[in-house]
Amino acid sequence: MDRFAELKAFCLVASNGGFSAAARQLNVATSSVTRLVDALEQRLGAPLLNRSTRSITLTDSGRSYFDHASQILAALDEADDAAAGRDAEPAGVLRIAAPVTLALRYIAPLLPELARRYPRLELDMRLSDALTNMVDEAIDVAIRIGNPEQQPNLIARKLAGHTRHIVASPAYLAAHGAPQTPDELSQRNCLLFAYGASRSTWRLRNADLATEVDVGGSLHVNNAEMLRQAALGGLGLALLPTWLIQPDLDAGTLVPVLGAYQANPGEMDVGIYAVYPANRRGASKIRVFTDLLAAALT
Repeated sequence: MDRFAELKAFCLVASNGGFSAAARQLNVATSSVTRLVDALEQRLGAPLLNRSTRSITLTDSGRSYFDHASQILAALDEADDAAAGRDAEPAGVLRIAAPVTLALRYIAPLLPELARRYPRLELDMRLSDALTNMVDEAIDVAIRIGNPEQQPNLIARKLAGHTRHIVASPAYLAAHGAPQTPDELSQRNCLLFAYGASRSTWRLRNADLATEVDVGGSLHVNNAEMLRQAALGGLGLALLPTWLIQPDLDAGTLVPVLGAYQANPGEMDVGIYAVYPANRRGASKIRVFTDLLAAALT
């Protein structure tokens, strides 16, 4: 029993990033959680956590151990649920990482339906346009846009396709004219998503011919909704996803340019993916969430 107590304490500390939060979930003193994790590290003869006054993170050994320990505890929970006849009802905390604007547009409207269908399911949402470290932050499922790198310990489920358009407001186009060729983009004020690189490139493809154009402009921001607002305000050209701007295209408040070209900042064949650990492949709480989100995106 002590070993299971150690496992649970360690996983909760790793999942919540601290001893106090783990203690609150276990309804015990923080010192009790500390003793359990200390005992686990001593028994293994390896440090599992990097501890500082500001944060708790996993060591390399801790990441590997967390993966195995989480699998053991998840299997135990599934066994308990199956024995109690609860296997059809997803329950417990589901930690989700997602881009800010996509989450506000598509995940937030799903919350009432999720609560109605699965009242024992709790959501812990981490919204950021930065790439999340799923292990360090104990994320169960991350929603990512692009073409995820294949990793043996992760499953990537494609939820929907992902297309982008180069757009501008009618006012901007009336003042500056619409570019007729990709090369003209380098002479325009392009509103850019900040990916962290100093150089920005848009890739365009017409039939089998791909062109890369270095672009620049007066705004770099790591949030798609702010880019949309800036484009609507007539500041310049923006490369934005269909799921975000379709109502603007329908209303004519944003107008596509260079419509004969596919456009992206990188690879053309990208999508919206749910990424989750391979050892959680059959977890019902991940499945019901991703099924509902996939239906909303199509």
